[in-house]
Amino acid sequence: MPNVKFTGISGYDHKFDFAIAKYRKQPERIVQAITRPTRDSALHFINAWIDTRQVRAPESRAYAVLNDEQPVSGAVIDAFRNYDILPVLWGTRVAVVTELAA
Repeated sequence: MPNVKFTGISGYDHKFDFAIAKYRKQPERIVQAITRPTRDSALHFINAWIDTRQVRAPESRAYAVLNDEQPVSGAVIDAFRNYDILPVLWGTRVAVVTELAA
């Protein structure tokens, strides 16, 4: 589902690029493409995920697909990992295709 909107526990709506419904052994997956992976864009997605995660199924997963035309800061990648968001560099996206396609 493209362009989905979920309401977080704050009562605010958060828009995500894609949501992939739970299917067999795969949990619900939220995917956000980030064109300019900076501290601010990372914090924006992290905050949206934290706010909505508590109202989604506990096994739901989040993915940040990062444009890596320019080097992506290790701090940005670490920030996503610290909040259980899987950072996916665009150049290595094939590594998660089966995870997202099923």
